[in-house]
Amino acid sequence: MTSSFDSSRFDSPVPRGGAKPAPASKSKPLWLQSAILIGTFTMLLYVIEIVDVASDERLEENGVGPRSIDGLWGILFAPVLHDDWAHLFANTVPLLVLGFLVLLSGIARGLAATGIVWVVGGLGTWLTGGSYSNHIGASVLIFGWLAYLLVRGIFARSLGQILVGVVVFVVYGSLLWGVLPSAPGVSWQGHLFGAVGGVVAAWLLSADARKQRARKAVGPQSFG
Repeated sequence: MTSSFDSSRFDSPVPRGGAKPAPASKSKPLWLQSAILIGTFTMLLYVIEIVDVASDERLEENGVGPRSIDGLWGILFAPVLHDDWAHLFANTVPLLVLGFLVLLSGIARGLAATGIVWVVGGLGTWLTGGSYSNHIGASVLIFGWLAYLLVRGIFARSLGQILVGVVVFVVYGSLLWGVLPSAPGVSWQGHLFGAVGGVVAAWLLSADARKQRARKAVGPQSFG
């Protein structure tokens, strides 16, 4: 009696115990990660405002206090605090739209840009804000993200990013008037230095693109 050799038995080895290999996990697309992240952050702001209202608005007193040592802590907390619901409602849509677009450049890069805006905007406000004032609100991030989106394509020489910047300018460009002194109670310093932070972030985070462009300009060198 003869038996035939079946090579297909060796094509798909089965792990010991008969268990099937686990399917490779698929990561979420970048747009979905960005939407989840900015949506979660925005929901956190609403939770914080609920806590602030429940605490008789004592929480919002922890904003940036210009040129005071205690006021330095406000650099960490100010962007997540708001004066009232109207203040938060006004910031919500631009926060969602601009934050989403910034994160679409890459989660790590978007978070790095946000960190730079957060620190530069807070420090600038601390240095230049009016004495005995309290500066709060996510608008420092909004103006920082706006400036970042407007100029990053110029620094990186990226046509796609420039086009995004043009669309953003058409929709939100009028916000830039907010960097000028205006009505009492509006932190134009936070707006101004948030925007400065956005430009700084765009410059720093486009360094790789600028270096690559410089290498191409120089071209290969030959040595004899």
